[in-house]
Amino acid sequence: MKVVATDGLAREGIELLQKAPGLEVEARPRFGEAQLRRALRAAEALIVRSATRVTAELLEAAPRLRVIGRAGIGYDNIDTQAATRRGVVVMNTPAGSHVTTAEHTLSLMMALARRIPQATASIKAGRWERQRFVGMELQGKTLGLIGLGNVGTAVAERAKALKMEVLAYDPYITEERAAKLGVELVGLGSLYRRSHIISLHTPLTNETRGLLDARAFRKMRRGVLIINCARGGLIVERDLLRAIERGRVAGVALDVFEQEPPPRQDPLVQREEVIGTPHLGASTREAQVTVSVEIARQVVDYLLYGLIRNAVNVPSLSPELYPVLEPYLRLAEKLGEFQAQLIPAALDEVQVEYSGEVSEFEVAPLTVSLLKGLLSTAMPGSVNYVNAPVIARDRGIRVVESKSRTAADFASLVTLRVRSREGESTVAGTIFGRKEPRLVRIGSFELEAIPEGHLLVIQSNDRPGVIGHIGAVLGRNGINIAQMQLGRKRVGGEALSLIQIDSQAGPEVIDQLLRLPHINAVRPVEL
Repeated sequence: MKVVATDGLAREGIELLQKAPGLEVEARPRFGEAQLRRALRAAEALIVRSATRVTAELLEAAPRLRVIGRAGIGYDNIDTQAATRRGVVVMNTPAGSHVTTAEHTLSLMMALARRIPQATASIKAGRWERQRFVGMELQGKTLGLIGLGNVGTAVAERAKALKMEVLAYDPYITEERAAKLGVELVGLGSLYRRSHIISLHTPLTNETRGLLDARAFRKMRRGVLIINCARGGLIVERDLLRAIERGRVAGVALDVFEQEPPPRQDPLVQREEVIGTPHLGASTREAQVTVSVEIARQVVDYLLYGLIRNAVNVPSLSPELYPVLEPYLRLAEKLGEFQAQLIPAALDEVQVEYSGEVSEFEVAPLTVSLLKGLLSTAMPGSVNYVNAPVIARDRGIRVVESKSRTAADFASLVTLRVRSREGESTVAGTIFGRKEPRLVRIGSFELEAIPEGHLLVIQSNDRPGVIGHIGAVLGRNGINIAQMQLGRKRVGGEALSLIQIDSQAGPEVIDQLLRLPHINAVRPVEL
């Protein structure tokens, strides 16, 4: 399997890839566009940093691509929507450079507060202007963090050591988590009003693009300092320039820009109140080695073992949790495959309930696995764990997930119910012995069956001799029965047989079974 690595991936990461069995590595500090397209024709993995833009057009040139690895935290240089639709996993390394980026943020904050770059330029010009560069003490000042993820948390911890008051806005962080850090969670308006210094630590999304605009600057206290070591598009730079000119913003430290590099003679960059660095947040030797090794390891684990970690477009599992949930992943996919063949019609709604012990885990990966199984029957070869949710959404299938702490007769139970114009169908499964998937319910019939191989689902009336007739038909056609499970609601009522056979039953055999007395329906299932 070919892996293409570009943008100066550290030597240690490249060596890890080269040592992995079954991988061929093509690594260059920089590819030309035509070179990269040629390299990607046979590639199953691409590893980049921030320089290479992975567009929908570039993805078209990579028909075998399975995974894109971003050595770093930001991934706005990758078209994740296009990758998802093509079934390509996109991974990053969110923890690899957070310390380095946090330290850079603190460095810029101190440089900004004490006006060190301006004073350095002055003294190099032969001047001695002590009164001009009176700074600001950080102790006792309020730092407002927009985003309290890995980097924001590291900045908060270091700012607390400087005896600063720390506020944070992050809708995805709980009050308990913030309290443990000694951080006060506030709304954006309160953060703007109260902060002496505001630092950005949020990804660039449709919701955060242009977050700091003219309206936001008007809400801030006069003389505020702004720091951005996250992504350039978070700040509307023309509005920032006006806020500086009007005295609302006293100083700015930028490591990232809307356009990188910024235009020559950019009026914002030329302002004395602005200090900047050329996207150096993660640029330490230690961080580059860490993220390179980590993304290389993640790509190897995915290509060789199917383990997904730190994916941004598909639910991920940690190495510790994977062995626990792996049997449930197999069970969920088998339930989806089974259900799709029971009710082969356009689906309107999919309901999945996780009961018992399994409900205590993050179940999103299980639902993705279930959708893959459910959709693969109708679209063989084109559905995988990445694009299954997108395909379901595009087809108008409503997916409903629920959890229950109790599972009746089982330690854990996964129940799948689907609705279509042809009706409703339910199947349920569990894990035996912590490893073995089992079907335990089809509709209202309870049974126990291994969900694999060639299966026949036969609905019949509960009458003497029915099973014998079924066996006779299969025997005449040279089909051996491996296992048979029976379920019935009451004596003499409706019954269901799940028969595992050693070879596939063709249309002629199905027709013979349907002509038997008391047989109501026969459905072949291949798992």
